[in-house]
Amino acid sequence: MEDESEPEQSPWAHLPDVCLRRIFHWSDDRDRSHATRVCRKWNWAMHSGSLWRSRTITFYGRPSREDTLELQSALWYVRKFGQYLEHLEIKLRNPYSKAFTRKFQVTMRGLFSHLSRHNHRLMSLSIEYLGLDRLMWKNVVRAQFLKNLWTFLKRMSKRLDYLNLKGARVTLEEGCELLNSLSCSTNESSLSEINMEDFFGLHLPVYSSALFHQTMSKIHSLVVLTFNYNCISDELLDVLREHSAHSLRTLNIKCHSQDPHEQVVWGMSWANLAKRAPRLRVNFFFERIMKHDHLARILLVEIPVSSISLRSYNFSDPDVTMRPTVTNLLPAYWHVLQQLTLELNNDHERLDDELLQLVLSCQRLLFLEVRAFLSVTFVERLLQNRAERKCTLTTLKVRIFTAQQETSEEDRLLRDIYRRFKHLIESELRYFVVVYPMV
Repeated sequence: MEDESEPEQSPWAHLPDVCLRRIFHWSDDRDRSHATRVCRKWNWAMHSGSLWRSRTITFYGRPSREDTLELQSALWYVRKFGQYLEHLEIKLRNPYSKAFTRKFQVTMRGLFSHLSRHNHRLMSLSIEYLGLDRLMWKNVVRAQFLKNLWTFLKRMSKRLDYLNLKGARVTLEEGCELLNSLSCSTNESSLSEINMEDFFGLHLPVYSSALFHQTMSKIHSLVVLTFNYNCISDELLDVLREHSAHSLRTLNIKCHSQDPHEQVVWGMSWANLAKRAPRLRVNFFFERIMKHDHLARILLVEIPVSSISLRSYNFSDPDVTMRPTVTNLLPAYWHVLQQLTLELNNDHERLDDELLQLVLSCQRLLFLEVRAFLSVTFVERLLQNRAERKCTLTTLKVRIFTAQQETSEEDRLLRDIYRRFKHLIESELRYFVVVYPMV
């Protein structure tokens, strides 16, 4: 007699929807496509809005076949499930030609149009490194893209909470127009975070623009603002104090040698902002600005500095000394500085003692990353002070530059130091130290 009972179903058939959604959350588009064809239940679970809240779309300048399929898939899913989208990230990889930017502009026009009609949830938009000042952008294509972006931002402004246009490189007028689109409907924007690092073109003295100050005055309740120092002025600090002091937590400021950075900003303006925004923390990122007089004009004692990064990018000038900065300027933040990154081409001056004293003086310093010409004993002395609880470091990253090709002796000394402080390193520190030949 034949057994007419139904075949036993796999336990997967009875998996709760919440578990299925969790699994599908970590699946890529190809696996999700295959999963929809397994059974009706899986296909139904795949239509859950929680699976389609975030999407990254990558445009490649020289795409492989796989890259092209990935882009087509991402665009298809955005159009199919775009109503659920809350976080959209657009990436450009190695754009190189006018044909690429034209195709990108046409694709984004269609994408913006579709989301404008079907999406009412978008809270986060990121489009980095557009590089609109580069020759690969024809004027007509560039103008059309900016028009499409302006229209899209205007329509999404009521719900948009985060905007990242890092590296857009627009003119002052274009940048202000884009920012103004966020406040067209209500005459003010409630964005909580904006990343406009390298948003404006090189060499622009944005700090002196009344148009920029007026534009920023329409943005209220900022929590995090990332931008370049060429935007900083007393007027901007007053705008932030008036409209965002109650919410402002973080200012990330990039200072690049090619951007104007010699404007005068009064310490009183910083003090007034810090007084009205008591939880404000300021993070500075300096690139190829190493002269003490330039740094002293920027790093005023009234600023509540939490993090400083000084990077020379292998730029060396024998006439530039870092000693006054390390011994006089940075110690002024002994009570607030929590993170310090130094990349110094200091082959003409040794700073071991000065750096060690700086670390010991900063009572709240937790993170230290140094790339410089140092002796191996600097690490040993620093670890000894950490073992004696004379500093509070929890992360130590050191790349010891040397002019010698052969580093076997330094490597041996570092291994001995590691063995000596092994318990401290493994239990209390994130630790990475290496010798790096600069030849």
